[in-house]
Amino acid sequence: MPISPYAELLRTADMRVTRPRVAVLEVVGSNPHADTDTILGLVRSVLPEVSRQTVYDVLNALTAARLVRRIEPAGSPARYESRVGDNHHHAVCRSCGVIADVDCAVGETPCLTASDSVGFTIDEAEVIYWGFCAQCSTAGRQSAAPVSFPPGSRTQQSS
Repeated sequence: MPISPYAELLRTADMRVTRPRVAVLEVVGSNPHADTDTILGLVRSVLPEVSRQTVYDVLNALTAARLVRRIEPAGSPARYESRVGDNHHHAVCRSCGVIADVDCAVGETPCLTASDSVGFTIDEAEVIYWGFCAQCSTAGRQSAAPVSFPPGSRTQQSS
């Protein structure tokens, strides 16, 4: 039987391989920017007996091990993604709530350089761009108010 790449990822991080951990990694890998309720529902479709607390614990452990990344756009529940190891950012649609990955700018990036590092050695910047996705811009669904993120709201990863 072939070894799951997710099981190998857990072993590489010196984590015990468990069915809930593998299932959560698979779900996060297939559903970037999913919230905890979405992840729980999808994990339960393959492991019906898994508890909410187990999923929370697994997400916390995977985040601490840097196997998943937690993002928290204002007004949104925590979201998780498997794209780790780079310093990318996110764009959030104010109308529909879609979240897309945005690669870091290359070259001159004055907005990402702290004016005063206040004694910190800065090694990462977390930026969230707010605006309207192409679909909402075309449909004229632009509103000034930030989006409210209901459970199961639409998310996507940019190509």
